[in-house]
This record gives sequence, C-alpha cells and structure tokens, in this order.
Amino acid sequence: MSGHSKWSSIKRQKGVTDAKRGTLFTKLANAITLAAREGGSDPNANFKLRLTIEKAKQANMPKDNIERAAKRGTGEGSEKRIEEVIYEGFGPDGVAILIESLTDNKNRTTPVIRGILGKKNGRLGENGSVSWMFERKGVILVLPPEGSNKEEIELELIDLGAEDIKKEPEGFTIYTTPEKLEEIKEALDGKNYSVEYASIDLVAKTILGESDISDPEKISDLLEELENNEEVTNVYSNYES
Repeated sequence: MSGHSKWSSIKRQKGVTDAKRGTLFTKLANAITLAAREGGSDPNANFKLRLTIEKAKQANMPKDNIERAAKRGTGEGSEKRIEEVIYEGFGPDGVAILIESLTDNKNRTTPVIRGILGKKNGRLGENGSVSWMFERKGVILVLPPEGSNKEEIELELIDLGAEDIKKEPEGFTIYTTPEKLEEIKEALDGKNYSVEYASIDLVAKTILGESDISDPEKISDLLEELENNEEVTNVYSNYES
C-alpha cells in the first residue's frame, strides 16, 4: 500500500509472530471465502481465488484452512456470511485513506474503524470523498533472474504489457491494467522470474511525501493500526514515506 512499502509488508508477513499469525490467517480465510463465492471454488477457473490462495501459501497457512475457507464461500458450512465493506476516511493533515474490510457484521466493524481513525486525529468520510483520488491497478512485485540486465528486463516487462515499472532495491514493482494482470503474471511465471506478489490494488493518483506532512510518524502509526485489525484486508493512502 502507499504509505508503507509493499515489499516491506511482504517481509513482515513472512516473519509474522505466532501471536499475530491467527489474525493473518483470519484475514486470508475471509478473502478466500469471498473470492470463492464470487467466482467458484476452482482456482484454475477463478484467478482472484488463485491469487488469494498463493498469498495464503506464502504465509504458510495450513492446507486444511485454505480448503475450508473456499468451501465456505460456495455454501458449505454454517459460518456467517462475509461481506466486503470499503471505508473512506482522512488521517492527520488530510491524508486520504481507503480501507478494505471483510466482515460478518458491519454494525460491529464500522465503529471500530471510526474509533481507530478518531484516536489518531482522523475521521471517516462520506462515500466518494476519497475514492476519486485512487484508481484500480494490477500490481506485481517481481524478482528478476540472478545476474540479469535490469535495462533489458524493463524492456521485456513493457513488451509484456506493463504500464509503469518502478525499480526497487529488491526487484521491480510493475503496474498494469487490472485486465492485463493475469496475462502478465502467467507470462512471468513461465519465465525464470520470482513473482513475490500479484494483486489488483487501489493506487493513489498523486502522492504526499514526508515534506507535506507535519507528523509522518503519526500517519504511519495510524496506517499500521488499521492494517493490524483482523477484519481489515487492505489499507491504501496517498501518503508515501
């Protein structure tokens, strides 16, 4: 997400402590359930489900948990129905924040999100107050083959359909249209690339930096607290440290 490096988020997830592992598994299980409900329980025919299961496997989520979550999405089991809720809000200094949540009780979750924002001098906004600042993009984090030429890789990624490419210390962040994400990911999988992350994310059209913010640490603390909530699946902002 903007505000925190996606690469750093992946490292954090892989090194998550046992105390937080249950929270992570709950987030992933809910995402698998929703993906299966929307497109069926066959990952080969449901790209969104396949991506979500890959994330779960990267987090070492047990196979039984994954299968149980997928079955729940297609009506097996008696668990409560999960729904997706997107909250729009503002942090200190007017930082725009979009919060994607999966919950079985919106009336429970909304006050919690409002409370987290309020505690950090933020607030919930009306529908449409923040979403216009973001656009949906396919986002892929990829590690190139060892010893490869970065300039040649960039040209290859453009040929595959990348709209924008950002060099990172760890590799490359690729941005593309949501419609091209599956095609590009499969092409990379077929080559000697290591795809660390692939998802359709909300990307801010313009970015605020640390020089635009009076207290960057307060913003980072707010984003991290939202991200750590069990029912929050993604947090996006127009602030980038």
